Amino acid sequence: MAAAVKIRVSTKVMGRLRLASQGLLGPGFDGVPEAVRAMTAMQAQDLQSALWAVGVRVPGAGLSDVRRALEDGSVVRSWPMRGTLHLLAPEDLHWILNITTARMIQGTARRHRQLEITGSDVEACRETALGLVDGGRAATREELFTAFEAAGQATKAQRGVHLLWMLCQSASLVHGPLNGNQQKFVAFDRWIPSSRDVGREEGIAELLLRYLRSHGPATLRDFAWWSSIPLTEVRRALPAVSGELVELDHDGTQYWLSPEVAALLDDGVPGQRTVLALPGFDEFVLGYTDRSIVLAPEHAQKIVPGGNGVFRKAIVAGGEVTGTWARQGSGRTAAVVPVPFDDTKPLGPAAPWRGSGAQLKGTSGSLRPDGLQPAAIATLPQVWSPFWRRFLRSGRLFWHASSGLVAFFGTLPQVWSPFLARFLRSGRLFWHASSSPVAKGETLPATCKEAFGWKRQDVRKRGVGSGRR
Repeated sequence: MAAAVKIRVSTKVMGRLRLASQGLLGPGFDGVPEAVRAMTAMQAQDLQSALWAVGVRVPGAGLSDVRRALEDGSVVRSWPMRGTLHLLAPEDLHWILNITTARMIQGTARRHRQLEITGSDVEACRETALGLVDGGRAATREELFTAFEAAGQATKAQRGVHLLWMLCQSASLVHGPLNGNQQKFVAFDRWIPSSRDVGREEGIAELLLRYLRSHGPATLRDFAWWSSIPLTEVRRALPAVSGELVELDHDGTQYWLSPEVAALLDDGVPGQRTVLALPGFDEFVLGYTDRSIVLAPEHAQKIVPGGNGVFRKAIVAGGEVTGTWARQGSGRTAAVVPVPFDDTKPLGPAAPWRGSGAQLKGTSGSLRPDGLQPAAIATLPQVWSPFWRRFLRSGRLFWHASSGLVAFFGTLPQVWSPFLARFLRSGRLFWHASSSPVAKGETLPATCKEAFGWKRQDVRKRGVGSGRR
């Protein structure tokens, strides 16, 4: 599909196209390194959120898989743009730093004067730090700060953080192996022995292409903000890559995306019923200067309170941010509890839930278990799990996490009816006639049960459990 083709699409379709570009709709990515490489860079200032953000894009990935990628260096973490930590493919970090570092350092010049950081201070810390990590050793931030202090370099009042940042910007140090939920620092050339050599113009064009493919539909302004590259240079780079992209028109503004994702428009973009629990700082919400395509302006403060730059976790339904969420409970009883922007609207019709089981359970289990929120089948005997998974994936049943419901849309084939009736009679499931959901009573808070009037006698009176035992 040529870039000259212009297509007009609605706002909701735009959001679902972004889900597809980011691996959140459809098959996702093949592995953790592949996901990060495809996304080009993923914001990772909060490491736990970053682990979730990668895992939810990789079917079957576990928390241990994402951590292993950081441990073995197949994914790296550093400050390539906007002065913020990101996850990247190791071969991309050096050439991206070559493009972005000068402008970022220029932006910190005033702060460095306040902290009395000079070029000679940075060089002194570089010599100290490289001596500490020589021979493949790794050092914690605290160990580096102690060494800086011993060398006469103060580290209080964020001075140490800025010195460390400068060493990473110059590709002297990089985040290395994990130390609990933090990372140690290692010598850049030792941890990343092979880096690509890309010139500035070529590099900006490649970065633009990869961003638009992984974040599209997006604008040139979105990319300029995301990458910290001046808009004039971005515009000059577009002709070199526009032939590999498709142009969309939305409210008179040009957006660009990959031909593969644009091809979804031919048969209708799926995902109208997809509901996701995304972490804070996820690229789907954060990765654009104009977020109004997926986040209504009147709700923006609920995701980024006070515009303080701290992005809350987001519930996304059909490509639109419809609320925030919180974790309730711990261990096997942990569950996602959505806080919708509008209490009168459900998460979405017959929506298959797509969350992150490892984060919910605090284990290294599946991060994206085939569209199923694990708590939905937590109290059912394991023998029935395949049946429930089958219908949850098909969209005929869905898990409504805000109220703890398994909602039933349409009639189950007759062969499955005895299974459903058996659990209704046992009191482990309850039928709510007014809205036709099947509710899992064991996991509902008592106040919630009282509010909806779920009682065993109600089930018997309504005659729901009439199938064979």
